Order: sequence, then C-alpha cells, then structure tokens
Amino acid sequence: MNEHARLISRDEVNALPIRRYEGEVLLVESAADLERALADCRAERVAGFDTETRPSFRPGESYPPALAQFATARAVYLFRLQRPEQCAAVVELLAHAGLVKAGVSVADDLKALKKMTPFEERSVVDLGVIARQRGMKQTGVRNLAALLLGFRIPKGTKTSNWAARQLSPQQIGYAATDAWACRELYLKIKGPA
Repeated sequence: MNEHARLISRDEVNALPIRRYEGEVLLVESAADLERALADCRAERVAGFDTETRPSFRPGESYPPALAQFATARAVYLFRLQRPEQCAAVVELLAHAGLVKAGVSVADDLKALKKMTPFEERSVVDLGVIARQRGMKQTGVRNLAALLLGFRIPKGTKTSNWAARQLSPQQIGYAATDAWACRELYLKIKGPA
C-alpha cells in the first residue's frame, strides 16, 4: 500500500469512474439458494463481507441488521437476517476459520449481529484497521476503493429500508458492490487468495 496516495479529496473521488459489481448476485430466497450460497462460501478462502441496516431517524430508535452480504470469486450472496435459517447461515460463515471475511468497520457489524444471536467470529479482517496501520487516513470503503482500486463506488441507497419485503434493483446493486469492493480491496492489500 505504500505506493498509493494516503489521502484523496472529495473532488478527486468524484472525478474517478464509477464501478459497480457486474457479476451474479443471488438474493437468497429458497432452501436451494441457501445451500448454493453456503457451498460457494465454504469453498472460498476470501469473501468480502458487509451488512445493511434499516436507518433510524429518531433519537433512541435503532434496528437490527437486515441484510448480510458475502462476495466470492463467483457471485455475491445477499442473506436476509430476519429469516432464522439465513441468520444461522451467516453466523456459521462468520465462525468458519477457513474463510477470511474482509470488510470495513466490521466491529460494528459484528456487535449488531451478536445482539441477534451469540457467536464467536473467526478470520474476520477489518480493512480500515489495516489501512490505518499502513498510514492511511481515510479508511471507509468508498475512499479505500478510490485510493487503492482507482474507482468510485456510488453511495445513493445507503439510507434505504433494508428490511423491506422487496428490495429494489438499486438496493441489490449497492449491497453487492460494497461486499465485492471489500473482497477486491483485501486481494489488493494482501495479494491473491
């Protein structure tokens, strides 16, 4: 990472080309989808990881995470955490020591998930922490993607209702892009899996 700039301005970020995840995205709906997602994730060594939570707009109001995303080399899987079997699958993946889960600000994600169900995570890597250890000042997904990958991630649907019964194509694309970018950042920082 030393060969990369350590700071980037908002104007410099906005001048970069936008990139979105363009591969397969599977919103896990059925038992077969869940089985496929688990099999693919278990076969990987590295997955990008993120969660999405319905925003709260009033003091004292908060919601549990509604969606967890895992990006593999083949696809991005979106798990609905309101469904007990999908929440259990996410916890299993987070506890799987053979799969590195790379994300940004993962401590907050893990803390919120543990309020839903207790578990012991293994092989979870916070890319923001690594970036700070290497002297970088801006450690969010958007800035890291700009600095290290040379593209801009659009952030338009961040404050949408992730607990909605039907997710929009924009929500699905946003969620998939964040998880994919985390995997790409890990590979850039750590080298091929």
